[in-house]
Amino acid sequence: MRRFFTPGWLGLHLVAIVLIGAFLLAGWWQLARAQGGNLQSWAYVIEWPMFAIFVIVMWVRMVRDELRGGTEGGPGTMIPARAAPAGEINDEDDEELAAYNRRLARLNDEVPRR
Repeated sequence: MRRFFTPGWLGLHLVAIVLIGAFLLAGWWQLARAQGGNLQSWAYVIEWPMFAIFVIVMWVRMVRDELRGGTEGGPGTMIPARAAPAGEINDEDDEELAAYNRRLARLNDEVPRR
């Protein structure tokens, strides 16, 4: 459970709490407007809480993925794609595809590394 107290996760928890609160507050405000006679606000009375529910669902999903080991490095980290070395390209059946893959491999080799 310590992994949920890293800076990335704490930031995610904070963003989720702020968004849920803002969406529920906006729904409450629209309810007051709707009761005052604004018919369009009745749609927003339903919409804003749905946004809050969406944030909760996504937060739960991210936590479950982390517990299952679905992500490496936590939220906000990018996992670099593995580029296949030029020697692993095996597409002899399609010459056009082989030429394209050789060009991609050459371009990959030309990219300056940091």
